Amino acid sequence: MTQLADHYRAYIACLNDQRWDDLGTFVASDVTHNGRSFGLDGYRRMLINDFETIPDLSFKIGLLACDPPFIAARLEFDCAPKAMFLGLPIDGRRISFAENVFYEFRDMRIVSVWSVIDKTAIEAQLRLKEDARSP
Repeated sequence: MTQLADHYRAYIACLNDQRWDDLGTFVASDVTHNGRSFGLDGYRRMLINDFETIPDLSFKIGLLACDPPFIAARLEFDCAPKAMFLGLPIDGRRISFAENVFYEFRDMRIVSVWSVIDKTAIEAQLRLKEDARSP
């Protein structure tokens, strides 16, 4: 692929290893997320909260497209959030879902992130699990 794609893979490894002190290597100080100004500190807090809410969180790249300065990825997750997740009562049940995310880079750092999580897939899994419990 490209140097940017390899750099993105290193960013995902940084997240999975929870190397928060290294986050600035990959994320700009003025990063935005879904149009909101987060800054690096806010972005770091969001990620730390994600790992506190989902102790077994792991980012897996399912699809990756690179057209510098942009990256598009479909991230796959298989995890068990502790309680509420996206307003849904998960309560430790295992769920699988995907996140479609687009990044804009400047000087090899993420400056913008646009992210959509497939909440419908999670809702369908919860319905199946509830149906399985019903007599």
